Amino acid sequence: MNKTVNILILAAFAIACQESEKAIDPAPTMTLLPYPETQKENVVDNYFGTEVPDPYRWLENDTATDTKAWVEAENKVTNNYLEQIPFRDAIYQRLEKLWNYEKYSAPFKEGNYTYFYKNDGLQNQSVLYRQKGDDGEVEVFLDPNKFSNDGTTSLAGIAFSKDGSLVAYQLSEGGSDWRKVVVIRAEDKSLVGDTLVDVKFSGLAWRANEGFYYSSYDKPKEGSTLSGITDQHKLYFHKLNTPQSEDQLIFGGAGTPRRYVDGYLTEDERFLVIAAANATSGGELYIQDLSRAGSPIVNVVDNFEKNHAIIDNNGSTLFIYTNLNAPNGKIVTVDAGNPGPENWVDLIPETENVLSPSTGGGKIFANYLKDATSLVQQYDRSGKLERTIELPDVGSAGGFGAKIDDTELYYTFTSYVYPPTIFKYNIASGESTVYKTSGVDFDPTKYESKQVFYTSKDGTKVPMIITHKKGLELDGSNPTLLYGYGGFNISLTPSFSTSNIVLLEQGGVYAVANLRGGGEYGEKWHLAGTKLKKQNVFDDFVAAAEYLIAEKYTSSEKLGIAGGSNGGLLVGAAMTQRPELFKVAFPAVGVLDMLRYHKFTAGAGWAYDYGTADDNEEMFRYLFTYSPYHALKAGTDYPATLVTTADHDDRVVPAHSFKFAARLQAYHGGTNPVLIRIETKAGHGAGKPTAMIIAEQADKWAFFFQNTQTSYTEQR
Repeated sequence: MNKTVNILILAAFAIACQESEKAIDPAPTMTLLPYPETQKENVVDNYFGTEVPDPYRWLENDTATDTKAWVEAENKVTNNYLEQIPFRDAIYQRLEKLWNYEKYSAPFKEGNYTYFYKNDGLQNQSVLYRQKGDDGEVEVFLDPNKFSNDGTTSLAGIAFSKDGSLVAYQLSEGGSDWRKVVVIRAEDKSLVGDTLVDVKFSGLAWRANEGFYYSSYDKPKEGSTLSGITDQHKLYFHKLNTPQSEDQLIFGGAGTPRRYVDGYLTEDERFLVIAAANATSGGELYIQDLSRAGSPIVNVVDNFEKNHAIIDNNGSTLFIYTNLNAPNGKIVTVDAGNPGPENWVDLIPETENVLSPSTGGGKIFANYLKDATSLVQQYDRSGKLERTIELPDVGSAGGFGAKIDDTELYYTFTSYVYPPTIFKYNIASGESTVYKTSGVDFDPTKYESKQVFYTSKDGTKVPMIITHKKGLELDGSNPTLLYGYGGFNISLTPSFSTSNIVLLEQGGVYAVANLRGGGEYGEKWHLAGTKLKKQNVFDDFVAAAEYLIAEKYTSSEKLGIAGGSNGGLLVGAAMTQRPELFKVAFPAVGVLDMLRYHKFTAGAGWAYDYGTADDNEEMFRYLFTYSPYHALKAGTDYPATLVTTADHDDRVVPAHSFKFAARLQAYHGGTNPVLIRIETKAGHGAGKPTAMIIAEQADKWAFFFQNTQTSYTEQR
């Protein structure tokens, strides 16, 4: 009897396992509604004698009724296609389950309280909690989910006064970069003064309890506030309980016009530090000694050639990060009384690895990038190396910051197969202990990440990290997503993605290439992918794809590419230059019209990386050649493409994606779907509600699996 029961139990278990791993095949055929008939206008620009038609210029008007109607028509076609994918709902449910675990931030102390962020799992926005002492009751301090009914208003920044009694926090509505600033008393959360409006690209820096510094532009007077040009950033001081109209202009404006201005204070509040720039790389540096009434603003660096930041001070001694005569970065000291570069003294010299420093507990933490992964060293203020911090694995470590009197700090470690884990670090002993582990449903022991170096078109060796299940067969049949960015000195370091679990557990491959234009190997690596060398970035990306195919990870029929913002430009360039190499393309919130990008919002500040079509004929012709919108050719068979953007994106305006999608649909000569998914009440990405993120990711993976003809196996 027992033997019979056991057999029945085993049989039932086997059946249950089969049911739990049910495979859903892609749809054998898909019905694609006709693309909207996008109106064309006779708009032609003349660049150095070359006439360039721009028939979809009218789509740049994001507030026009015709544009809104076009958005609705495009979303209708896209949604109709996505609704036919058999496993779309299963992927959504899987993502929702994967996302549904508690997520914590590292704690931080302000005044008498310890604060931390927590998301219960599927909350649209994380909630800010606090606790008095170690045993006090945990209470909600700010709940952004109550800022709006649909979760699209987010907490976009917060700053406490030095004693922790006052709080200024920023609100972003619908993902816009234009913010409001609310001031409250920390103890009872009562409002202080009026709410500030029209604040953009700003930190908040308190000066005692008098008020705080913030930055903004004048709101565009003509056209859309989302797409209008913003090119003169200004630093203001807001005195509490006074109208915003009376705020004191500290720096910027007609006297010193700059595109980007940031103001912050040293921890002792002695020095106001002003960083001013006209591009996304390089900038001037100024200080003002607030300990002396009426002291002038003093120039430290008077040009825009290199990057500099004051990271700490000890009395009048300033600690400065710089890449002047040190492409990988170093730390110098100088007396504030005579702070020019000619007086700088090396404290932590440049190394072969790229430096990103922070401070805490009276120490300096040198976070180095070694082949795009973290190496962290602790120094004292005299520049003596105290220790190399032992990290749990090869990956990314961040967050080595604390106040000068703190004895411990918190950092987060992650990799493509190591979910984010928060560690408590004892500054004196160097001991790390686990503070919070991730609750995500993922078993790292089943997966592996490895770094390879492949050869680009001009012979340059480029690193790429490839992640997949252990025991993967290299037979060219694995669905693979290749991701890249390659710009603005931004480094892609290993980080865990809950969304990517959907690909990995299906036997897929996720590859991230560290392209030129990024910051992985310092200033030289960055400059090798800018202006008249931008094609290097696209060549690096194409070479990564060719490597994955040559090494039998995948094939063109199973390969997708993805990137956002500057990475959207990357995908647009790759799919127009080598359309046959990829099966699926995801250009997200991309810079796709390279002749006009600088005419919207703060786009002119990107010219350091791109150059502009107005610079000279050589620069125009170079941009015109690779600009994805202009590189589209009639009758070409393009990859299955899902362009994504948002109607409130005032960083990279949606007109880029609108115009690109319209021309792509008009020129496409194949049968692959070429669609655009336009999110409403969302921006460039920051502050996006959880529900919106899950829906977007589900659509992405459904589109990817359908068009790579990959079956989806349900996970229970």
